[in-house]
Amino acid sequence: MSRLPTPITLSRPPDNRRALRRRRAGEATMAWSFVSPAVLIILGLSVVPIIWSLLLSFQADDLVTPSRWVGLDNYRALAQDPHFSQALRNTLLYTALYVPASMVIGLALALALNRRIRFVGLYRTLFFVPFVVSATAQGVLFSFILDPEFGAANAVLHHFGIPSQGFLTDPSQALPVLVAVSLWSGTGFCLVIYLAALQDVPVSLIEAARLDGADRRRLLRHVTLPALRPVTVFLLLWQTIQSLQTFDLVYVTTKGGPLGSTTVIVYFIWEQAFKNATAGYGAASAYVLAVALGVIGLIFQVTRRRLLGASA
Repeated sequence: MSRLPTPITLSRPPDNRRALRRRRAGEATMAWSFVSPAVLIILGLSVVPIIWSLLLSFQADDLVTPSRWVGLDNYRALAQDPHFSQALRNTLLYTALYVPASMVIGLALALALNRRIRFVGLYRTLFFVPFVVSATAQGVLFSFILDPEFGAANAVLHHFGIPSQGFLTDPSQALPVLVAVSLWSGTGFCLVIYLAALQDVPVSLIEAARLDGADRRRLLRHVTLPALRPVTVFLLLWQTIQSLQTFDLVYVTTKGGPLGSTTVIVYFIWEQAFKNATAGYGAASAYVLAVALGVIGLIFQVTRRRLLGASA
């Protein structure tokens, strides 16, 4: 008796799409488990304070008693506050003095140190070291050096027959002295950036200009400076933002004095929020500064795109 053939049955193939979705869900869960601590830190230390300070700027709050909604009164008061106007003038003057000077000195040092000379690495390090010194340490150091009675600066001036100077205690000298202290440290950053950019200038372009008879001045004007244009725009934006946010050096050295001659915007914000216990007023002034920084950043971004488009 012949045996009947065994029927062939087709098994249902596994649902690959369902398995793929499960695997992706597992990977996403694992990824979020690693990322979530950083996300919580960012939300807790940046996003939430930004929103909270924005709401605070529309309130009268001393951070102790319950707040009271006042709308735009804080911003209206800022427009009529002579102390805020003085802080704004001091900040603009500080920026106008510090930013161009730091860039020009940084470029000059970069051009001088972009040569094959002995101990060039040591010179570069010595000029850059002040940049890594904290503003607090700089303030303490120069407070001792520039002390009107016992400082080393007046001792040197006496040696040359120059009368004693008030420096940080003189309203007419305090802000320029702070600019000079900032230049001592901030120029190193411009030096490093310009030095890196100079080393990226094509050597063939420089040699071609020299073959055409260009001297050092024409080489600098027509070859080097145009090649440094994008870096210059970046440094202009960076140094401007840094100078508008100056606080540590003022707090350690002068605390806004004498007679408010060194009160800058960030110190004014701190003073209103924590010293005078008017947190809403301080938050409003902080948002005025934030809007100004945003506008400045947008202007520089548009300028940078145009320069890059023109160079391309």
